[in-house]
Amino acid sequence: MAEIKAADVMKLRKMTSAGMMDCKKALTEADGDFNKAMDIIREKGKLVAAKRADRETSEGAVKARINGNRGILVCLGCETDFVSRNEAFQALAEAIADVAIANFPADLEALKACKMADGQTVAEAVEAQTGKTGEKHVLASYSSIEAPYIKEYVHKVNGKLGAIVGFNKEIDENVAKGMAMQVASMNPVAISAEDCPAEVVENELKVATEKTKEELVKKAVDAALSKAGINPAHVDSEAHIESNTSKGWLTPEQADQARQIIKTVGEEKAANLPMQMVENIAKGRLQKFFKEQTLLEQEYTMSDDKKSVKAVLAAADKDAKIVAFKRFSLND
Repeated sequence: MAEIKAADVMKLRKMTSAGMMDCKKALTEADGDFNKAMDIIREKGKLVAAKRADRETSEGAVKARINGNRGILVCLGCETDFVSRNEAFQALAEAIADVAIANFPADLEALKACKMADGQTVAEAVEAQTGKTGEKHVLASYSSIEAPYIKEYVHKVNGKLGAIVGFNKEIDENVAKGMAMQVASMNPVAISAEDCPAEVVENELKVATEKTKEELVKKAVDAALSKAGINPAHVDSEAHIESNTSKGWLTPEQADQARQIIKTVGEEKAANLPMQMVENIAKGRLQKFFKEQTLLEQEYTMSDDKKSVKAVLAAADKDAKIVAFKRFSLND
């Protein structure tokens, strides 16, 4: 068996960034053959990755890159904050971001297949890092946009939140950065109501309609309970009815009467709801959703005058428009 020298272990460590003991074990198993030892370390990474496949990766690093009219946002995830702050981890995240902007792949799977500087694919590099740290690593997100002018923002404190925003033309850099910070902090669902995905609008309208119906039924039930001398707050659930009866706040007769009112009045009101009113209230709630959840209608958080993002953008440049954005957060 070949003698494993400390210098050989150090050499392999520099080549792979694996731990000293892992390098020594790999060289011993490979009988001093560096190529075989590197393969063993790579296989160890695959084994560790498989063992930790079900672990949660809530820490990591979000990176952004812009090159001309192209911008990318990528996140390398891991299990702990300790590893995410490791120099090797950050270097890998930066390298993946460089590969992403250079190749501008169509999606996450395409990025995983892109080659790193050392010839490994991105997927292989992430797997290898798992083997080095013993902690699960995952390419958590990748997104891209194309626009005449793009600005990025990555949260400097934790590095786990970032956004890129595309504009139809170059605008003031501070305004553009403010828009990227707005996207990162407020997480809009779309640029405007017109851009909102149809399924999102349909679901929000459905939720608003059901909520309106429930409120109208509850209003009628509460009025009937109050008329009968029963506090609606004491009978708003079966658990409360039983608890308040045991405390003596309700007599058994009042408890039964409350159940009867809730059932009969509730069913009658539900069957005779003024649907035009329901629809109007639901549409109003949908408009409120657009105001709170679409970028242009949101209140601009970088100022105290409560202007909308649309108004701030128009004041900066009347011809400027936001044409695309992407956001990712490990905390969502």
